[in-house]
Amino acid sequence: MQTLTVDLNERAYPIHIGENLLRNAELILPHLATKQAAIVTNTTVAPLYLGALSDALAAQGVDILPIILPDGEKYKNADTLNQIYDALLTHRCERKTTLIALGGGVIGDLTGFAAATYLRGVPFIQVPTTLLAQVDSSVGGKTGINHPLGKNMIGAFYQPQLVLADTTALDTLPDRELSAGLAEVIKYGLIRDLPFFEWLEQNMDKLRARDRQALAYAIRRSCENKAEVVAADEREGGVRALLNLGHTFGHAIEAGMGYGNWLHGEAVAAGTVLAADLSRRLGWIGEQDAIRIRTLFERAGLPVDAPALGEDVYLGYMAGDKKVESGRIRFVLLKSIGSAVITGDVAEQALRDTLHVRHV
Repeated sequence: MQTLTVDLNERAYPIHIGENLLRNAELILPHLATKQAAIVTNTTVAPLYLGALSDALAAQGVDILPIILPDGEKYKNADTLNQIYDALLTHRCERKTTLIALGGGVIGDLTGFAAATYLRGVPFIQVPTTLLAQVDSSVGGKTGINHPLGKNMIGAFYQPQLVLADTTALDTLPDRELSAGLAEVIKYGLIRDLPFFEWLEQNMDKLRARDRQALAYAIRRSCENKAEVVAADEREGGVRALLNLGHTFGHAIEAGMGYGNWLHGEAVAAGTVLAADLSRRLGWIGEQDAIRIRTLFERAGLPVDAPALGEDVYLGYMAGDKKVESGRIRFVLLKSIGSAVITGDVAEQALRDTLHVRHV
């Protein structure tokens, strides 16, 4: 097991990464305010891992309330959030009841937002079971739900007590979900870690083949990058916004195609290729770098061509993005591989040219 720390002073918390951690209740017990916990999961993950986690905690005297939700991005909404509240209220869960998110990014975001708002705040723990959640969404305290007019438009910054990333859970992850997680892994190399990007180019085949050692390194390096950024800028007032590379385009793809039709990582991959193309049009990166980026996403098994929603549809969704400031869309773009910037100074024609090419 490897342990990292998200350094937020009195709210600092550990990230444990390793095999078979789900069954190690002793890692969780110190982070429970009382021996009562609600495990929030979904219909896909519950048959695989709910029993192991519940049994381990119950053996230590923890009273467990399972809350099993439907699976999918389309359920990341207020109706599903209310299902969590209903269960907590029905069972009279108190302020010291800990919510444990067992699943991917949707479960983590829903559970975190429920924890932030139930009784004005109860503790929660992240137990991510997908690669995307282990390297990105479980770390940093972003929680929330989608709205029909935009992704993650309703939410809160609310940090977990602990992140427990059991790499064994990736054994049951479908190939498509594994690839989706690799999109966020590649992102870290692009925005701030050129040596990691180069390592990914050399080891992508091992990652897709689920080589345990390669996956463990990719998860650790991603979490190190995320932890450093979050510690420097918890509420995204500056440098943390760099983590949104490809997301302005990607969120438009997710919303435009209907939530769940494109996985988040798939939309981020195609969105990052668009961001690289726009960076090239602005003269910041060369054609070879743009090709290099596209090639790595392709090797990860990800889509690199954005859907043909139409320029105006893209612009409409992006104009409603959370990152809009003073009416201007703010983009995360690349100055080079390993160096990203945030800018609202993008000529509309260059943006339209980017949106016009390579659609499927």
